[in-house]
Amino acid sequence: MGNRLLVVGSINIDLVAATQRIPLEGETVLASNFQTFPGGKGANQAYAAAQLGTAVSMIGKVGNDNFGPALLNSLESAGVDVSAIQVAPTSSGLALITTAANGENAIVVVAGANANVLPSDLDRYIELIRHSAIVLTQLEIPLETVEHLAALAESEKVPLVLDPAPARTLSSSLLARVTWLTPNETETCTLLGIVPQELSPSFLKEAANRLIRSGPRNVLLKLGSRGCYIAQSNGKHTLVSANPVQAVDATGAGDAFNAAFATALIEGKDPVSSASFAATVAAISVTRHGAQPSMPARNEVDTFLADRSDLEGAR
Repeated sequence: MGNRLLVVGSINIDLVAATQRIPLEGETVLASNFQTFPGGKGANQAYAAAQLGTAVSMIGKVGNDNFGPALLNSLESAGVDVSAIQVAPTSSGLALITTAANGENAIVVVAGANANVLPSDLDRYIELIRHSAIVLTQLEIPLETVEHLAALAESEKVPLVLDPAPARTLSSSLLARVTWLTPNETETCTLLGIVPQELSPSFLKEAANRLIRSGPRNVLLKLGSRGCYIAQSNGKHTLVSANPVQAVDATGAGDAFNAAFATALIEGKDPVSSASFAATVAAISVTRHGAQPSMPARNEVDTFLADRSDLEGAR
């Protein structure tokens, strides 16, 4: 097992409209700006990890349309190994994104070529799985493919990090094969079968314990500007605070977090230190527009941490 991260997941083109606020149901609002960015949870995470200096390969598919080459070029430009990304005879995945002035967003995803990422594709690239330090995946490809990936990762004794997004219920057989489950608050509520809500501080431990009992060895609850909550299989629970920043666009922040968390684990950091590093990377990403364009390089993260340390030292 080497030090390579394998990302298996979606590759999208993001069509992004900037508005003052997210429209209500049936409401029309005027956009102040429109841009296109390469995106998709899988591609975002692969790109972000490569930006941090991690050796990254990706398994996924793009369409045979005009977006396909641009999406591949974006990943290659960051240093992602794209040799296991195939071209499907359909359109590329697409996301329609509305971003509000406060940094919040609303997203509609069209699967496109991502729906063609099949279990047989994983068998074709079993060597990539076998020689990876960590496999990172999400839920924007068919669930049967994610389930097959989990079985292969377990068989090859490769840790699996599952970002359960978009939110949906998952089988106990899949969850039992997950090393790290990393839901946000909406996804946590969906997995627990409760109404989506902000998780109160007093409920975090119970929520994490309930998820642990559903199968995964470790759980990390992403709480946005509130940080994250870690529950490990050894019984250790930790609340990790976020870095206060002025958010302009939260698109891709969760992807930045997951990529950085996996990167830090591969580098040998303990889970709490890895989560703290991930929170920093995510904080930087929300201060910029777009998904992949917002992902910081490693030297930018180091500078941010050094400046923060100097500021705290001056107090």
